[in-house]
Amino acid sequence: MWLQNEVSLRARERGFHLVTEELVSLVPEISSVKIGILNILLKHTSASITLNENADPSVRDDFDSFFNRLVPENQPYYTHIYEGSDDLPAHIKSSLLGNSLSIPITDGRLNLGTWQGVYLCEHRNHGGKRTLVVTINGE
Repeated sequence: MWLQNEVSLRARERGFHLVTEELVSLVPEISSVKIGILNILLKHTSASITLNENADPSVRDDFDSFFNRLVPENQPYYTHIYEGSDDLPAHIKSSLLGNSLSIPITDGRLNLGTWQGVYLCEHRNHGGKRTLVVTINGE
């Protein structure tokens, strides 16, 4: 079985957001897959998607602090500044973290580790809703 659809995550403020439950609710077909793969492509260049800690929210705050120090805004050597001071740093952060994930599906559930969750990493101050292409291959 192959299934592909586009879904949108609600708009969020800048930061790292746990979206596992929202994602699963937007893709109810996951529950009918005994064994398979869910591929997720985030169709944006100023946000990213990754897997990490799903229990302690301080991890998300620390990620935000780290990436803001690693890729600071308002640097004199940036030339891509047409959409604001957060624009180019958002593109760099997106490239560092990536825009796709592949997650196994087992018995109708995402087969994640105990402490793993899917993060939407919003790197813009006003990013808006984010569109995902979700593709399931399985039986």
